Amino acid sequence: MRRLLVLCLVLTSVCASAQTYRWVDPAGRTVISDTPPPGKVKSVAKTGDAAETGDNLPFAVKKAMEAFPVTLYTSADCASECKQARDLLNGRGVPFSEKMLQSAADANELKQLVGDVFVPSVKVGNQRVRGFEAGAYDNLLDLAGYPKTAAYGSKPSGGLTPAAKPAAAP
Repeated sequence: MRRLLVLCLVLTSVCASAQTYRWVDPAGRTVISDTPPPGKVKSVAKTGDAAETGDNLPFAVKKAMEAFPVTLYTSADCASECKQARDLLNGRGVPFSEKMLQSAADANELKQLVGDVFVPSVKVGNQRVRGFEAGAYDNLLDLAGYPKTAAYGSKPSGGLTPAAKPAAAP
């Protein structure tokens, strides 16, 4: 019975987490509290909520992401190979940005990068691979220090960023 009680207490304490706030008061002192700051305090930093701050990534992924950012180059007519490349990156839990070729400038950038306009292509730090070959992608990601599998509960990352909405005419 005691063990069950201890187990329940441990499980509830692990699940409990608090939002903390950090701000500088008018006297110049840094205040860290679990309650929101009073009045019109400027530059409030929220901490303690991993989902909002993006700190839910494992340390190895953060370290690799800072040193070797990953960019996937795709096009609108690339379907199966681009999907395979995205799935491989997401399966390993690699945060990546996806750049779809939409203009001549994008095509020239890719041509400078890999020597030809060929999608999918991936850039990991300063290294690049033309086309999709799972072994080559895995090799680059291994050398960069990315984990071989995604962390439990990790969400897919990367993908296309939404296009900017045009300004409404007055």
